[in-house]
Amino acid sequence: MSAQKQKKTTSPWTLCEKCSVSLLYKDKEAHITDCPPDVNEPIYNFIKKGVLYGTVDQKCNEDVKNLSTRERDNLVFLSESVIRLCSLAIGDWVSVKSLNGSSQVAKIVWPTTEKTLTSVLFTKNGLDLSLFSINQKVIVSKLSSEPRKASCVTLVTLNGPKSLEFSSELYNRISKSHESRILSLGNQIGSMFYGKLLRFEIKSIEVTEASNNQNDLNTNFDRLCIEQPDEVFEVTSHTKWKLYRDQEDFEKNTREEQLTSLAGIEEELSEIRGLMYTCLNKSKISFLYQTKAVLLFGNSGTGKTTIAQTLAQESKANIVTISPPDLFSKNTVSPEENIREMFNNAFQHAPSVIILDEIDVLCPSRSNRLSETEKRVVSTLLLLFDELATNKHQCIFLIATTNKPDNVDPSFRRCGRLDREIEIPTPSPHNRRLILDKLLEKIPNVLSEDDNKDISLNTHGFVGADLVSLCSRAGLHAIKRGAAEVNLEDFKFAMKMVRPSAMREVQIEVPNVKWSDIGGQENLKLILRQAVEWPLKYSDSFLRLGVTPPKGVLMFGPPGCSKTMIAKALATESGLNFLSIKGPELFSKWVGESERAVREVFRKARQVAPSIIFFDEIDALGGERSSNSSTSVQERVLAQLLTELDGVTPLGDVTILAATNRPDRIDKALLRPGRLDRIVYVPLPDKQTRRDIFRIKFEKMPILNVSIEDLVENTESYSGAEVNAVCHEAAMMALEENLESQHVEGRHFEKALKLITPRTPSSLIKLYEDYLQNKI
Repeated sequence: MSAQKQKKTTSPWTLCEKCSVSLLYKDKEAHITDCPPDVNEPIYNFIKKGVLYGTVDQKCNEDVKNLSTRERDNLVFLSESVIRLCSLAIGDWVSVKSLNGSSQVAKIVWPTTEKTLTSVLFTKNGLDLSLFSINQKVIVSKLSSEPRKASCVTLVTLNGPKSLEFSSELYNRISKSHESRILSLGNQIGSMFYGKLLRFEIKSIEVTEASNNQNDLNTNFDRLCIEQPDEVFEVTSHTKWKLYRDQEDFEKNTREEQLTSLAGIEEELSEIRGLMYTCLNKSKISFLYQTKAVLLFGNSGTGKTTIAQTLAQESKANIVTISPPDLFSKNTVSPEENIREMFNNAFQHAPSVIILDEIDVLCPSRSNRLSETEKRVVSTLLLLFDELATNKHQCIFLIATTNKPDNVDPSFRRCGRLDREIEIPTPSPHNRRLILDKLLEKIPNVLSEDDNKDISLNTHGFVGADLVSLCSRAGLHAIKRGAAEVNLEDFKFAMKMVRPSAMREVQIEVPNVKWSDIGGQENLKLILRQAVEWPLKYSDSFLRLGVTPPKGVLMFGPPGCSKTMIAKALATESGLNFLSIKGPELFSKWVGESERAVREVFRKARQVAPSIIFFDEIDALGGERSSNSSTSVQERVLAQLLTELDGVTPLGDVTILAATNRPDRIDKALLRPGRLDRIVYVPLPDKQTRRDIFRIKFEKMPILNVSIEDLVENTESYSGAEVNAVCHEAAMMALEENLESQHVEGRHFEKALKLITPRTPSSLIKLYEDYLQNKI
């Protein structure tokens, strides 16, 4: 009996050995001329590296055993051979994405024998909600990463009746019907409610950044708004839902949230909004001259661009944004043609709002050396500004922003072009408090009202962006110590790490010197507190008495009497932004550069006010002017310094602290009231001061058989630095005798006193006494 022949089975799939693509036999000839296939515009279906490039279709037989209608709508049906070739399993979550990536849904894999082998099938409801169309090319791939847990999903109703109420019953229905679902931004979801299929669009997904430690900030430190449509997120039983009646309701509430986040600038917002309202043809007062362009200026990070974008969205007008990177791209079109095209877009689709970001880059002062391209851009913008000002173009409003208004060409800063200039200021303590309150709404914390006030008072010079960074750093510190909430200690740590952005280029490391580290000098400490700390802590008292606090303090005295050390202690104790300037470092061999350096120092200090500028060895900078006809660099620098201290531009909350050994060499104009108001003599330390210095030193030095009183008597006429040197030399002598020495004894100090002698000449002391008696 002959053996029965087995029936030959052949696979409908073939593998291209050249490009490793699996395709159907029927597409083999087309593949010969298209190897490897174009993944952006495929002309046939194929599988590449476990990813299916298939075609969307609707499933005819929607009856799936033991599954409800809601569960069936969450499936994507693939042929068994595709499931096998893509290394998938029934029940796996996959991503179904359009070729251009504009839409994406996550579905559960289920087998089918309908349609072709490369068909991607949905139920009718599933197809409607996915926003795919029949015969559309899509990409099916296994989810590459574990979906993050969604903490809150924002929905906009697409087909709800006007009478629809957002009751707790509706929220519960949506929550239960979508639990364990995987969603993405822009998806549409449906929910049956009283016999009607309500459809919603996902506008935002907020997630909780959780770590393995469940106590990390209560797993809810920073809720992030997800804007990438590629990311997918899992709905849990703890996911909250926000519902809006329609797109207009959503935009209105979103604008209100954006505006409330711009805390502390209500007056500026009101002024800009009023100008926009009049210009965009919403005002019936026809005789008013319409301001069509404003310049927002202020320090970097104060929110200028955010204000412009938020108010533009609030106006519901056409928005045209112009920024330097967009103009100077690799596009063959010239920058000036790009600008004309953007302005024409605004003119044609009026009412429009034009946002001109970083105008100082596009319109630099023509007094500087400009390239031909920059000159053409400036000329083009001048013409367009003049065209904008004419009555021909109604309902066009322009908002320009810059943090360097002086760098903008002056021809733009006149009426008819940039009609109004509005400063967005660095937040005051009160405004910083408002901003912090908004930021802390999203952060679990145990801060009291007094804690918030303390933080806002001690974040001198911080702009909004700096406060965001401060909260972030405090949150990270709380996470590291395993805490569930942020507390005051976290913010104190963050304040040591985060400095105002305007201080970055002049930031210095101030040694941790405190008042207790300085012996004596109680009178000088009091004067400095009056000049620096009192105006901040007791500002109401100064206003009540109608006086202004001293703007400058000059310390003079012999070398080594802790003048510079006192400045360091003031920087540490006050917590203010501290700029240390050494006289000679401002001088430059280039004409005008020295004066510019002085201006920059004061500009930075005003930006981060309240602040302290410390001029060490100020006699090198503000020396007496000579009677010669020629003006030296030093005299020009002095003139610039005098105008900065008490000129047209107010000094603001900037305190000047200066130190010198030769007050007789300082120009008298610098020492008048209103500039360096208080002149304090820092003498050689008296007995009590020397006693304090020894006591402070001995706290860190093991001594044996040492009489402080004898040392005080034997160090008459010693400066503070020389007293410190005596202690240092005595310790070195103890080590010379024995490197294992445990104490510094009295005999070591006796030897040190013979080696270290007072070096302040009596003639210098006489000079200071004569200076105090106005004899010099």
